[in-house]
Amino acid sequence: MNTVLDAKGNIPAPLTDHEKKWRDKLNSGTAQKRYEALKERQALPLDKKIELSMERIEEFGKAFDWHVASSYSGGFDSTVMIDIIKKVRPGIPNVYCNTGLEYPEINQQVARTENVTVMRPKMPFHRVVKEVGWPVASKKTALGLNVLRNPTGNNQNIYRLYDIGINRFGEKVEGYKVAQQWRFLLDAPFKISSKCCDIMKKEPMHRYEKKTGRVQFVGILADESKGREKTYVETGCNAFDAKTPRSWPLAFWTRQDILEYIRREDLPYASVYGHIVETPHGLDTTGVQGTGCVFCLFGMQLETGQNRIQQLARTHPRLWSYCMDKLGMREVLRYIRDNAKPGLANKFKCDPEAVSKVLTLPGM
Repeated sequence: MNTVLDAKGNIPAPLTDHEKKWRDKLNSGTAQKRYEALKERQALPLDKKIELSMERIEEFGKAFDWHVASSYSGGFDSTVMIDIIKKVRPGIPNVYCNTGLEYPEINQQVARTENVTVMRPKMPFHRVVKEVGWPVASKKTALGLNVLRNPTGNNQNIYRLYDIGINRFGEKVEGYKVAQQWRFLLDAPFKISSKCCDIMKKEPMHRYEKKTGRVQFVGILADESKGREKTYVETGCNAFDAKTPRSWPLAFWTRQDILEYIRREDLPYASVYGHIVETPHGLDTTGVQGTGCVFCLFGMQLETGQNRIQQLARTHPRLWSYCMDKLGMREVLRYIRDNAKPGLANKFKCDPEAVSKVLTLPGM
């Protein structure tokens, strides 16, 4: 049997422990069973999901002698999470990372919440986009573009993975090759990176954890991305033995569950979401759909109707102006519109005419 050499002609490094565990789960069928179990849990009624989430909270809290904290973003998911945690164990501290990129209504919601410690990143966003790069397309695509734009003598294997989708063992791997529709960004006059979240959010939270020794509950849902779904399949709600232990007690919930819980429990939430209303497709909000970093461009290509930047122009014109003119996002969006194929370019609209119309709506 011939040995498969890596991109440098060397015998590739053996599988890491993490890779071995994941491959074993795939080969044994365990991963598929867990995917199916996740779908079954996502279909459960809300009351059952609440019960299961409370059990996961209890398990995680006891495992660490309740030396835990709740990662609080001020958004819908973490608002529901801390309410359920409070029912299991009152008094758990909340930690919020103020990146400077939040809607003002989110900061107002956090200020109304009890027992919150506020953390801040060491590097402001204007330096992140200038020195590290803009968050464009998705985390995986941004990482791939960064690798392809910066080939070195030591990254040939990872370069090949993102260029043609072949790993260091010569195997084809789905989901890594940078899609052709984004390759025009290889020549962009601005940097692109996936590290924004690491710098702006994860580092302050790790700093809090190191200082206090408290491991964290995090309010994320598996159905928000393939990456989060894979994480749930690997660890379940509670990653007890991870390098950084974490609990995602709402991981098997859906957005509909979140909206239903907030409405049923009459929880206060950030006004930027607007009202929760019935639609032909289920519950929805009259305001923004999500309240992540205001200036983030990850996933913008998936939006329908007005994109998040056009909505920002209507609801927060000063923030929009700062974003466009001070941070330099106008040039980023212009480059994408000028160089992407029409279907993709259309998702990044923010031309002066469209913005002018938005800003002069009656009553604004």
